[in-house]
Amino acid sequence: MNRREAELPEARVPHALVPQAPVSQAMERRAAAAALERALLLSHEIAALAERGDAVKAASLDVERRALLVSSRPVLWPLAPHEAAMLRQIAELNDRSIGRLEHCLRATCRDLDMLSVGRRALRAYGAHRP
Repeated sequence: MNRREAELPEARVPHALVPQAPVSQAMERRAAAAALERALLLSHEIAALAERGDAVKAASLDVERRALLVSSRPVLWPLAPHEAAMLRQIAELNDRSIGRLEHCLRATCRDLDMLSVGRRALRAYGAHRP
């Protein structure tokens, strides 16, 4: 029985339409496994966006990926070996993406610092023209 069926009063749901628990759980597990695969694909896309330095699009995809992971978490327990491998790969891609975006952030901060130093120098030396 899924959540929607559990919320409906029993008088409104005929007994013949309520699926048996093993079939329902199998369907939910398949849907959760598909969500996990989609999260892995999103992780690859996020890594590609991080390499290009596009933090805004990466963050929007991360929201979608997080929702998929949160929704599939309760259903995928205990984890099958291939599901655990997918989660490890998602974690590795996430670590790489975060590292790349942090590198881009530090580079941007260095550029802003250099710009600030240049502007101060221009103000200091600009007043002393012959």
